[in-house]
Amino acid sequence: MISLPDQTPPFLTAGLLQRDAAVHGFFTRQGGVSWGRGDLNCGLGADDAPEHVTENRDRVRRALGAKRLVSLYQVHSADVVTLTETPDWDRGPKADAMVTNVPGLALGVLSADCGAILAIDREAGVVASAHSGWKGTAQNIAQATIRAMVELGARRERIAVALGPMIRQVSYEVGPDFPDFFADSVPDPHRFFTPAHKPGHFMGDIAGIIAAQIQVEGIERFEDIGGDTYADPARFFSARRGFHSGEPDYGRLISAIMLPLG
Repeated sequence: MISLPDQTPPFLTAGLLQRDAAVHGFFTRQGGVSWGRGDLNCGLGADDAPEHVTENRDRVRRALGAKRLVSLYQVHSADVVTLTETPDWDRGPKADAMVTNVPGLALGVLSADCGAILAIDREAGVVASAHSGWKGTAQNIAQATIRAMVELGARRERIAVALGPMIRQVSYEVGPDFPDFFADSVPDPHRFFTPAHKPGHFMGDIAGIIAAQIQVEGIERFEDIGGDTYADPARFFSARRGFHSGEPDYGRLISAIMLPLG
C-alpha cells in the first residue's frame, strides 16, 4: 500500500500495470469523509450524503492526477462503453465496463465484493476498467472488455490486466445450482467450486474464473493482487459481510485507471 499526503486516500497497485506506466489504484475504504468515520465511499447508490460521495471521488481523482473521473451505472451486465472523448457525465449509462484512449480520463469501477478489473495496452494508448460480479462473470464481462480494447487498437499480446481485492473462495459460500451459471463462460466451471460445510453447497472461486476467462482470451500478462474484501473489514467494504452482520448499508470501493497526461 502507498501512503500519500493529507486528504489523499491510500490505494493498492499492481506491479504489472506499474511497469506499463498505467496510472491506477485499487482504493480501500480508508481516507474519506463518509459516515463520520473516514470512510471512502464512492458509490452514489449507498445511503450516504451526496456531498460526501462527491468529496471522496474528488480525492480519488486528485490522487491519480486525473482531469476527470467517471464511472457507470453498474447493472451486472456484459455491456462495455467506449469513450474516445471526455464525456459530459461523471456517472454514466447502464453498463459494467469502459475503455478509452483519452489521456487524463480516469475510468472508475465500483465494487463491494465483486471483482474490479483494470487493463492497459500502453503502446496502443488504451485502458479499460470492468466490474465483474458473479453475474457479470457468468456473462463474461472480461471477454467483452478485452474485445472492446482490441476494437480500439489494442493487441492481446501487449495487454496487461490486473484484478483487485474481492470476495475470495474461503469467504464465498454458494448454493447447489451456482456452478452451472458459468457453463457458457469458462471451460469446466465445476473445478472452481469446492464442497462447503453445508451439504450440497460450495465455496466459489470467482477470482479464479475471471483469471481463466482472461487466459482464454489470449492474455498472458495477468496479475491478481489478492485481498479478501469479506475478511478484511479494516480495509474493504463488503456487501456480503454487511448482510451477515445486519448493517443497514455498505460502502462502495473504487478502482480506477487512466493513461498518463503528456
